[in-house]
Amino acid sequence: MSGDDFIRSVEDVREILEVVSDQVPGLLKGLRNVIYSKEAAENMADAVSTFYTKLVDAGIAKEDALDMARGYVLNLRELLGDKGINIGGVIKQAEHNGGRD
Repeated sequence: MSGDDFIRSVEDVREILEVVSDQVPGLLKGLRNVIYSKEAAENMADAVSTFYTKLVDAGIAKEDALDMARGYVLNLRELLGDKGINIGGVIKQAEHNGGRD
């Protein structure tokens, strides 16, 4: 089957666009809910806190571990595209959970 066999008429294009317009918004909303959910934020905070705590437990100085945890958050932020994901409080939770005074 060649590429020409797939779309034979304007009606085929219309049907494809209807499916896309029906399905894509739901897919995007679902993806947004996974990334921006309270559960996702809690998981991210737990990950950063665990990272910080493991570094300190391994003998890394608290200030160095904090710098590394900040770098971890910044890398996560970059990875996620820095598109409105509020992870600013994650470092404070890592500090609190890691026992930094």
